[in-house]
Amino acid sequence: MQRHTYDLGIIGNCSYNALIDKNAVVKWLCWPKFDSSFVFGSLLDEKKGGHFSISCADEHYETYQFYVKNTNVLCTEFTSNNGAFRVTDFAPRFEQYERNYKPLMLIRKLEPIDGTPNLKISCKPVGDYGSVVPEVHFGSSHLRYIGLDKPVRLSTNISLNYILEEKSFVLNGSKYLILTWGVPLEGPLETTAEDFLRKTISYWQQWVQLCTIENLYQQEVIRSALTLKIHQFEDTGAIIASATTSLPEHDQSGRNWDYRYCWMRDSFYTLKALNQIGHFEEIGVYSTYIENLSKSKTDRYNPVYTLMGDEDFVERIIPIDGYLGNQPVRIGNQAKEHIQNDVYGQILVSLLPIYADERYIYQGNVKSTGLIYNLLESIEKTMDEPDAGLWEFRNKSQKHCYTFLFHWAGSCAAEKIARAIDDDKMLKKALALKALATEQIEQCYNPELQAYTQAIGTKNMDASLLQLITMNYLDPKSEKAALHLKKLEEELKTPEGLFFRYKHEDDFGAPENTFLVCSFWYVEALACVDRVEEANTTFRNLLGYANHLGLLSEDVHAKTGSQWGNFPQTYSHVGVMNAAARISRKLDLPNFVNGI
Repeated sequence: MQRHTYDLGIIGNCSYNALIDKNAVVKWLCWPKFDSSFVFGSLLDEKKGGHFSISCADEHYETYQFYVKNTNVLCTEFTSNNGAFRVTDFAPRFEQYERNYKPLMLIRKLEPIDGTPNLKISCKPVGDYGSVVPEVHFGSSHLRYIGLDKPVRLSTNISLNYILEEKSFVLNGSKYLILTWGVPLEGPLETTAEDFLRKTISYWQQWVQLCTIENLYQQEVIRSALTLKIHQFEDTGAIIASATTSLPEHDQSGRNWDYRYCWMRDSFYTLKALNQIGHFEEIGVYSTYIENLSKSKTDRYNPVYTLMGDEDFVERIIPIDGYLGNQPVRIGNQAKEHIQNDVYGQILVSLLPIYADERYIYQGNVKSTGLIYNLLESIEKTMDEPDAGLWEFRNKSQKHCYTFLFHWAGSCAAEKIARAIDDDKMLKKALALKALATEQIEQCYNPELQAYTQAIGTKNMDASLLQLITMNYLDPKSEKAALHLKKLEEELKTPEGLFFRYKHEDDFGAPENTFLVCSFWYVEALACVDRVEEANTTFRNLLGYANHLGLLSEDVHAKTGSQWGNFPQTYSHVGVMNAAARISRKLDLPNFVNGI
């Protein structure tokens, strides 16, 4: 069976993301926000999805795609018998007037490399998930697409008729295409494009220079960090799980979900990874997002919110083909209705650096302290409540060990916060909840299996409980940790070193593909229990499942190595960063033990 890979690169500027394939086709771009309708969505429907393509007009050609080093600027080179040319794609981002400039603007630079290359350009945006096709109007040096929520304009120094008629032409010098939403280009085309390109490259390379990264696996960690960064919607601070919707967990699985929303859980993992490499600005804007969240009528936090912090959105199915014919295509996510009580601990751990990391200048106030108390009270209220768990079971509630683990972790974080701000009342409450959470976790221990199970009263094993070791609930050097890890390996590990989330049937049957972040959790656990060489070997194997640009999907088919699920997946790239750091530090500092 042939390996299936997402041959896509991602660009973005913390206002929007776009996915571009190896043939320089913009297959996915949502405007004006991550969770808006796509303007280009041929990833999900070749006919109705719209596209923005720059293609070689020759019958036979080859392409090579790469990023400008340490940036989110993507290059695609075409080579044929007639010549070669390069397409440089980027979303402008740089500091200007004491702010981050991040417009809804896609810039595409075309430049000849050799000979007289022939190419074609086609730009066909759509609206309302393909149901609206705009009218095209000519300007003096631009095309206007009328009928979308805001005017879309393509400014260029290429013949407008060539673009409209998709006629081939010879590229005899550098050309530029600037596509904008709402606000048109204001300034000279070539000068603006070159200036923005230079500033955007400089911005990303300086951002990377400020990262604290171990020497081992630097290239992979840098690409993962850059990918995570552009999944934060900077305007509000929300962090999305992935840029896409409805890419199936495996072919014809029906497990097609919209990940363009802010999960408390995914945000925790993303912020932790970025914090570990020395970036704090993401935590600052995220904390503002948390303070502005609307709480549900039951006075609890939902597991997922929109980019604006709203809970009022519905899951619906739209009538388009779907990726490789995989349906349904879902917009919205029903998980917002779930009870997932691990969220309170994850918010607490996410906010911990603001209060307890000496590198971060804490701006304490009554409101932020009140938020900590509110989260602790939520942990207390839900301590004994069944929930849907992190895997978001739709028709099953259990007392999940993973939820109790984050009750424990959140209480540990609150304990550190209380000590940092000298709050005795908070400290007492945190310590009491920590003890209660420990009691609940221990109820999940099965002496017969010599392992912790998914929930109280079940024998099902769950890969998320690898984190009992990596988060130091279990002493990594203890026999209990070793036996727990052994049982997880026996039940959930594949011969290839991949991990299933679980093996039992859920609402959609038994899982067929492995969940990539679980494999990275396994690498961390191996390192924690001093099986460092195994950890390193497994990690190198996992990196082989990335695509040509080092980007990772959500799921992997164990036998074929195929990529499935939404793409790129923040979970997976968090896994790369954490596993690489764990191995590096273990090798450098044999006694290193990571905190929460």
